[in-house]
Amino acid sequence: MPTSDRLLTLARDVHSGEVLARGGDEEAHSILQRTGFIPVVRVHERCHRLPTGLDTPEEKRLAARAVARLRALAYDVACDEAFETARREPHYLPLGASVAHQADLIRQATSTGDVAYVLVEFTATHDGILAALDEVLAATAEFVQSLGGVTDLATAGRLRYLAEGRLDVIRSDLASVRAELADRHESPPQRSACNADVGPNGQEASAVYGCPPPPRTAITPSPPPAPPAPTGRRR
Repeated sequence: MPTSDRLLTLARDVHSGEVLARGGDEEAHSILQRTGFIPVVRVHERCHRLPTGLDTPEEKRLAARAVARLRALAYDVACDEAFETARREPHYLPLGASVAHQADLIRQATSTGDVAYVLVEFTATHDGILAALDEVLAATAEFVQSLGGVTDLATAGRLRYLAEGRLDVIRSDLASVRAELADRHESPPQRSACNADVGPNGQEASAVYGCPPPPRTAITPSPPPAPPAPTGRRR
């Protein structure tokens, strides 16, 4: 029986008329968002809805596609008959998975040089991940401003502030950490390279994951010195 985080409902709300998806775990939420749904946080629930202004055929197309993608990953989806589909869309790793993999490399690192090598992918001046994110914020600000709406100028200004006032701080601090680690040439004792053999019934977690520190050798305290021999009674 599937657990609750594998269960979803995708249906048109009888009160608002919105196409709503409820339930699921974080991966399911990401699939919904990549299919066009928008996360909604309400007082008593969290759900996802389709954008406003879509015609009925487009709503059906996006809802059926979400069902196809979710069921391809073995989610149990209960949906309106209009959204039923026999299709199953293959799931490809998104761009964010490549970035998240860098965190796995840091968790497996056994030296400061290993971490510095990974962090340069984020801090590289010309084509690092943070530089690319800066470009995304700038391009989005330009687009929003070009819409010419009453609040668009303020939204564009907010995006530019995030790029210049917040992202630059993160990039600068992370670059400093990266430079410091590159100069240290140290290996944490708890992350020494694992050379231990895996037993016949064991499971190897990673070829480079750090081993736990070796157990301390118990130190047996020395016995107290023997008392000196008596030399005779005092009178």
